[in-house]
Amino acid sequence: MPAYHWIYTTWPDAESAAVAARTLVGDGLCACANIQPEMTSLYVWEGEVQEERETVMILKASASSLAPLRQRFLTLHPYDVPCFAVLDIQADGSHQPYLEWLAAKAPKPM
Repeated sequence: MPAYHWIYTTWPDAESAAVAARTLVGDGLCACANIQPEMTSLYVWEGEVQEERETVMILKASASSLAPLRQRFLTLHPYDVPCFAVLDIQADGSHQPYLEWLAAKAPKPM
């Protein structure tokens, strides 16, 4: 199992994403958060095609922090069914100094 992950999330706006990011990084549940505002999302909700402006937030975290990170994320997120999609970081194809930084900043197992 990979030791580190990116978590892809979407938010209603950049402000709510930034508040959550400050909390998640500040609480030591992830090493970093990237916020990319203003994308268009098209999806089906309750049988209807919806089109909304959303903000993408990517979190970088250790595998050991995934469960507490997800739990805290769900308390912060305003959606009924928020996107929390975990993507593995493959060490053999990644930039080693970046992984070393992530290892230094990501929460350690207790």
